[in-house]
Amino acid sequence: YARRLLELHAEALEALHGPALSGLVRLGVPDDYAARYLTPVLRSFAARHAGVEIALSCEQSTELIPKVQRGELDLVLVTRDKPDRGTLLRHEPLVWVGAAAFEAWRREPLPVAVYEPGSLARKEALAALSAQGRAHRIVYNSSSLAGQLSAVESGIAVAVLTRCSVPPGLLILGEKQGLPPLAAMPVVALRSKASRGSAAVDALQALMLSSLAQPA
Repeated sequence: YARRLLELHAEALEALHGPALSGLVRLGVPDDYAARYLTPVLRSFAARHAGVEIALSCEQSTELIPKVQRGELDLVLVTRDKPDRGTLLRHEPLVWVGAAAFEAWRREPLPVAVYEPGSLARKEALAALSAQGRAHRIVYNSSSLAGQLSAVESGIAVAVLTRCSVPPGLLILGEKQGLPPLAAMPVVALRSKASRGSAAVDALQALMLSSLAQPA
């Protein structure tokens, strides 16, 4: 009787969520997208597919894209670096941020913290300042979100972050502080060719698309 109850429970779960899945999905996401976008997706996925193991890599998009292309990762959520790469989910605004206690944005030349060379946020920030004719200098480099936040919170510099990653203690800056407008970053899902045929990757990709796709 108990065995039959277990079978019925399994059949009910399969009817609700599809067949039971297992295996490993190697997932990559930058740390500024992880908490805002990935946490609810993984929570929902774990509830549906408890038998699937997720191996998560948090790195910048510039590192993740080559890894998924080489098949070292199965699926990544990244900032698009080339037109038509990946499946577009949404556009994430870029914003200037600073610490109110230091008002680094009043300094001349403007002290700027930037991500690693190749970063789209870095390119956008420097191009916007150059187009505005604002004197500036790079005073801090870090490839991590934590490093950027440290530079801003300590008053060393202003930085450009995705809006979703700005903590409550920092100010979002703009025209009032004499800073130029910034473009939004295209956020895409990108999958490796090597992962084709994996039902577990199929399921996570489908959930990511349905959960994160921005209404047109």
